Amino acid sequence: MKYQHIFFDLDHTLWDFTHNAKQTLAQLYEEYMLEKKTGIGFDKFYQGYAYHNERLWEAYRLHQISREELQWKRMWLALQEINYPDESLAIRMGEDFLKILPRQSQLMPGSKEILDYLKSKNYHLHILTNGFPEIQELKLQSAGIDKYFDYVITSAQAGCLKPDLQFFLYALTHTHAHPNESLMIGDDLEVDIEGARQAGMDQVYFNPPGYPETSTATYTITHLEELKQIL
Repeated sequence: MKYQHIFFDLDHTLWDFTHNAKQTLAQLYEEYMLEKKTGIGFDKFYQGYAYHNERLWEAYRLHQISREELQWKRMWLALQEINYPDESLAIRMGEDFLKILPRQSQLMPGSKEILDYLKSKNYHLHILTNGFPEIQELKLQSAGIDKYFDYVITSAQAGCLKPDLQFFLYALTHTHAHPNESLMIGDDLEVDIEGARQAGMDQVYFNPPGYPETSTATYTITHLEELKQIL
């Protein structure tokens, strides 16, 4: 086999972050009676959250904000979108979100099937994630896929965030893997694909929406089942 070690991103690649986050936020929106208080439906709040969450994660990756700021500010900015800029509520929602979210279990289509397939082929499977360690471990357990992975490497362990080269070098060293026998699978062209490329690893760009092809990744797939054509 050309590859021995398969590295997966977690959110949006195996674990369906979009679905699970939306379910969690809908629950909080109802519990805090925000539609009753504002007269505005959940969809407006969620659209604001999705926009600000992506922007704030980018700021977090660039070390412009702290983890704590990310947690509450994405809620506060989303509340502003529904004309309810309550900072204390945003802090509570941020805390509640991280308690409920990792207990959600929706996976991307084909996740367990492809993990079973890869395990049957005796590949070494690992997770590389920028997510918070305790949250990511609970996600894996709740979704029933923790058993598949030899190592779960987080940014806290590596001391830096993807796509920093040092993150990938740490992962390779920690898992006793060589770049030329390793394959990185992820949904983010900069964070996963370019980061892995810099470390000398081949990459699979996971592109389920079928965005226009702008990737120079080694491989591009739209469904995890397509990994069987590569591995």
